[in-house]
Amino acid sequence: MATEDWFLTARERGNPTSHLPASTSGNQAEPLIHGAAYFDRLVTEVESLRAGDHLFFTDWRGDPDQRMRPDGPTVSELFCRAAQRGVVVKGLIWRSHLDRLQYSEEENRSLSEAVSAAGGEVLLDQRVRRGGSHHQKLVVLRHPNEPERDIAFAGGIDLCHSRRDDADHRGDPQAVAMSPRYGDRPPWHDVQLAVRGPVVGALDTVFRERWTDPMPLDSENPMAYLRDRLRGADLRADPLPAQPPDPPPCGPHHIQVLRTYPAVRPRYSFAPDGERTVARGYTKAIHRARKLIYLEDQYLWSTEVADLFAAALRANPELHLVAVVPRYPDVDGRLALPPNMVGREQALALCERAAPERVHVFDVENRSGDPVYVHAKVCVVDDVWASVGSDNFNRRSWTHDSELSCAVLDDTADDRAPTDPSGLGDGARRFARELRLRLWREHLDRAADGSEDDDLLDPQEAVRAIAAGAAALQAWHDGGELGPRPPGRLRPHQPERLRWLTRVWAVPVYRLVYDPDGRPWHARRSGSW
Repeated sequence: MATEDWFLTARERGNPTSHLPASTSGNQAEPLIHGAAYFDRLVTEVESLRAGDHLFFTDWRGDPDQRMRPDGPTVSELFCRAAQRGVVVKGLIWRSHLDRLQYSEEENRSLSEAVSAAGGEVLLDQRVRRGGSHHQKLVVLRHPNEPERDIAFAGGIDLCHSRRDDADHRGDPQAVAMSPRYGDRPPWHDVQLAVRGPVVGALDTVFRERWTDPMPLDSENPMAYLRDRLRGADLRADPLPAQPPDPPPCGPHHIQVLRTYPAVRPRYSFAPDGERTVARGYTKAIHRARKLIYLEDQYLWSTEVADLFAAALRANPELHLVAVVPRYPDVDGRLALPPNMVGREQALALCERAAPERVHVFDVENRSGDPVYVHAKVCVVDDVWASVGSDNFNRRSWTHDSELSCAVLDDTADDRAPTDPSGLGDGARRFARELRLRLWREHLDRAADGSEDDDLLDPQEAVRAIAAGAAALQAWHDGGELGPRPPGRLRPHQPERLRWLTRVWAVPVYRLVYDPDGRPWHARRSGSW
């Protein structure tokens, strides 16, 4: 396996201004499936930090009262106690829109003020395009005197309400308001990566580039700047301690850090034309797909993204696309719901026209039949290349908001047959295959120890198995739920079809507001990333 066949080269990244390496080797990546597992690990790692260690984080939403374990600590308690011990605590949280618009302005501000009062520094960051957000979810923990202990967490899980769920999917007792179809305690499916090795240094650089960028924090909203000045908010980043050397190699994983930054004015100092390595990284990997693309995604919108999958399906007659998405959007209402629905409808229709028998889309429910909200952003290609991150498969995430993902290639071959599913000589890789299998075991109610994996290894057999399981559960529901409930939690996704009159207004609202384009004009004109 040649990493350059899958990973972007430094030239292909297209952002020579950044100090981020093209990729790193010698890492150890571990998927933490569900918020409960991530939060528990994060508490353990943060509580081990000592005076002089570093805790850097970025987040889309941070709820200070969110309990990390059933009996605490809360996010605020965890970070404040670290700052009080002398840990260097620095954070960048999206400034956010107003709470009355179902965003998190007050929550993010409260976390910022609490940690800052304890001796840390957390800034509200609005250096985005109009209508955009900082969507990265990153925690970097450095031990300058013990670099082998360095660890970072990156993926789809925010430090906020609704995220602390587990494999039973009963939901987080501290829940955010969502569509009533998900109930008062929405079940939540998500994934985060824990990484060790030199990649921690790269993720440290991601944070430092944003922290030291000279653009004013409230550059997108002058009124917000005035309100912050009146409230005495911290609007200037203090210097960071010197960046420690990269941690030593510790594992078999090559990791490429992929990002999205939009083209903005004034320009980012570290990405003057923006950065679209998320889009470019996915494009390169999907061009190499031959047998199976597996996705878990919150949205799966955008014809531009769907075109990539459709082209791959047309070019490779044995390629299957399997996607797991939420059953319903997270919002409801006559104005908010249709634009959320129409984007996925367009994308799925485009893929299905390319290969109607090879596109398989499912949603998830718990064992009680309650729909599970899929917030994960995962992609596995031919059991070789895998990515976990904050970006969704839509134009907004690939061009407009700030995003962060980690793509992983494993030096360790998986010796279970088929050993080379794609037939390109890359061989199945342990990390990518095991990530897919861990997710499918849960979705199909298979044994967690892998003893029931026989029909899930070969891509063709695996697609038949997952489709058959979903069809059986759907038939049980359609038949009045008589007899024992079939194993599994997947059902075929059956999106509602919008009336043509609704589509007339929903399509332009979706394109302009929900899924905007953050590319510079030359990239828009050429249709490139």
